Amino acid sequence: MYLYTALIFCFTTLLTIGIFTLATKPGKWWLVFLGIWMAIQAAVGFSGFYENTTTLPPRFVLLILPAITGIFLLFVLPAGRKFLNAADIGKLTLVHVIRIPVEGVLYGLFVDGMIPEIMTFDGMNWDIISGISALFIYYFGFINPKLNNTVLLIWNIICLGLLVNIVVIAILSVPTSFQQFGLDQPNIAIGQFPYVWLPSVVVPIVLLSHLVSIRSLVLKK
Repeated sequence: MYLYTALIFCFTTLLTIGIFTLATKPGKWWLVFLGIWMAIQAAVGFSGFYENTTTLPPRFVLLILPAITGIFLLFVLPAGRKFLNAADIGKLTLVHVIRIPVEGVLYGLFVDGMIPEIMTFDGMNWDIISGISALFIYYFGFINPKLNNTVLLIWNIICLGLLVNIVVIAILSVPTSFQQFGLDQPNIAIGQFPYVWLPSVVVPIVLLSHLVSIRSLVLKK
């Protein structure tokens, strides 16, 4: 099952990038930068660098912190805000549909013994709700508009909370000194290729999609 799970995840990663690119039209610089970033993370993942979880600070911080820093700069720099203003929040809503196959991947990783059950929809991960509801929000919010901006804002905030929930559970399931979950079957997938792209690429894009949409909806009020 491992091979199928990996292939589905790689396809899901490319789909996430594709939808986000259609929604923001960032230009060639985005794809070049992202390609380099993904290649670096793939190489580091192959090297086994992230599999050492005994260091302080944990090495997996390098999977998350650069992307979070980049998101912060987008919101504070004039060029970044110009990029955010041009985003199509309708298409950004479609980004969240990829959370459906991501949940399938996580379940496959659980079956393969690479993450704990708590990180799946059988545990405390309800993120699949975001993926399924995104289809309805996109249709009734943008194709056949029935939902007002307040509903769209509330949906984004709730789904952002679901994202934060699974990210926290995933971090606390890594076999570190502060591990709280999955003691019998920890989260070891985070440090292996291709799953290094989940915290370094997929999650930041999903996070940014929510933040951009929330910003746009608040500014419209």
